Amino acid sequence: MVTNHHKNLATFIHLSTFSRFIFPFGNIIAPIVLWITNKDKSDFIDAHGKQAINFQFSVLLYALIIGAACIPFFAFSVFNHFDVLDIQAFEGIRINISKPSPLFYIGGSLGLLAVIGFILEIIFIINASLKAKDGENYNYPLTIHFIK
Repeated sequence: MVTNHHKNLATFIHLSTFSRFIFPFGNIIAPIVLWITNKDKSDFIDAHGKQAINFQFSVLLYALIIGAACIPFFAFSVFNHFDVLDIQAFEGIRINISKPSPLFYIGGSLGLLAVIGFILEIIFIINASLKAKDGENYNYPLTIHFIK
């Protein structure tokens, strides 16, 4: 039977992923600590803890892939077209903006994809927390199951 205490612990496990805004890798460390200390109390807590941890590892993996894909596009763009913005101030005002490389647009698109992923991550975490509060199971989308 799922008690209010179990629901609160499961909710807090999901919400503890926001601790990354307080200390580095808090989104992984805090749920792991909470899950390990409370997983034997209930299958409900165990299931929600595994989901939260798996989702955070999946997000980390996706972020590393997108970040690694962005590096070459920005590097080639910066070194190929170094004069994207050229301003001379004191001998008359001259602004020279050359056309950015297509690589810059591809890298920017990957950066936009990362921002959209961040917003979706926050929405999924809040949704999982609300489901845990209501005593329902929740499966994060696009999650790789590292812990089964």
